[in-house]
Amino acid sequence: MFKTMKQLFTSNNKDLRHRIYFTLGALIIFILGISIRVPGTQDLTSNLGFLELINVMGGGALQNFSIFALGVTPYITASIIIQLLQMDIIPYFTELSKQGPTGRQKINQITRYVGIAFAFIEGYAFAFAFLGQEAAPMQYMYIATVLTAGTSFLLWLGDQITQKGIGNGLSLIIMAGIIATLPQMFIDAFGGLVTLNGTAQVITLGIIEFILFVILYFAIVIGVVFIQESERRIPIQYANKSTSAYGGAAQSFMPIKINTAGVIPVIFASSLLSVPGIIAQVIKNDTFTLIVQKYLTYTTPVGFGIYVVFIFFFAYFYTFIQVKPEEFAKNLQENGGYIPGIRPGDDTRAYITKVLTRLTVLGATFLVVIAGLPIIFSSLTSLPTSVSIGGTGLLIVVGVALETYKQLEGSILTRSYKRGYSRR
Repeated sequence: MFKTMKQLFTSNNKDLRHRIYFTLGALIIFILGISIRVPGTQDLTSNLGFLELINVMGGGALQNFSIFALGVTPYITASIIIQLLQMDIIPYFTELSKQGPTGRQKINQITRYVGIAFAFIEGYAFAFAFLGQEAAPMQYMYIATVLTAGTSFLLWLGDQITQKGIGNGLSLIIMAGIIATLPQMFIDAFGGLVTLNGTAQVITLGIIEFILFVILYFAIVIGVVFIQESERRIPIQYANKSTSAYGGAAQSFMPIKINTAGVIPVIFASSLLSVPGIIAQVIKNDTFTLIVQKYLTYTTPVGFGIYVVFIFFFAYFYTFIQVKPEEFAKNLQENGGYIPGIRPGDDTRAYITKVLTRLTVLGATFLVVIAGLPIIFSSLTSLPTSVSIGGTGLLIVVGVALETYKQLEGSILTRSYKRGYSRR
């Protein structure tokens, strides 16, 4: 890591530094936008309850009722729906998914249009929920339009980061929103553990507890990094390719991560589980709100069970989208490759499917454990709800940070290779 950072600040990587500066500048614009409240509204001082996750992913924008209150959540919801429709539900989307880059570009365009439509619907719902029925209809439309414009701007800003900066723009925006809440979380943890007006012994004990909290937090971060980077290597041999000096077939590996789907299952599951909460805020029906609070929030046993099912479903769904066993087996056979001890064709496909299934069980279980840590932590301590250990936010931050660093490292290595090759 230190070597990569050292190479970054050499004169040969000046344009790469400019891309990093552009990314940081764009994220600063997002952070500043969090504090710009929608005109004519005020902060939501009440407990957000089941909407707290949306608030965390937006860096507190929902609590501030800022112009970025919706964040990129509508786009995530649209992505879930469009990806589900590609599973032979609507032939048009299925055909687009098979058309390569052109099809993906068309799907991305449709997803954005659907995301903006969802943003307007959610914006109107939030306006109706938080302003009540006393406001004029045009005020609801005004707030919905402002919130939709905020989401549209974030989608545009994310595209600019992806094209002119480093990393995936939308993922970095979500990560920046979560990181923006971390300083306040540690401040709240310190205030909850350390009683400054107590005796010296009580203060010392509180400081020790806070230090242990910080150590535990970063230990979990290290554990998440370890799991995210763990992989299963499947040996592959190409009998018709180059051979070694001893005449053996050249061998390579197909790496499959334990958590191939990354943080996507948790984001998708969280987004779906937040939908009943949004509806409850809109219709303001006491019975439906009670059902949501008791059974459809991940802090309750039933809600957490549904949350776990969603995570496992999306883990399998996204893993088999990323690694398609049938296509892999076909491409491997066409290129003269094979897995030692496994016959090409259907046997290879079945073997890859079995490996993916077993690894996904481990990966999804890991996601459930991390997602469940804040619930267990809050039930065992009396700290404020803003203080948590693990959780969806930590997964997102670590996952996006690792992917961005790998992209940065890859760019530096590619440039170093090209410069070394040009000198020959």
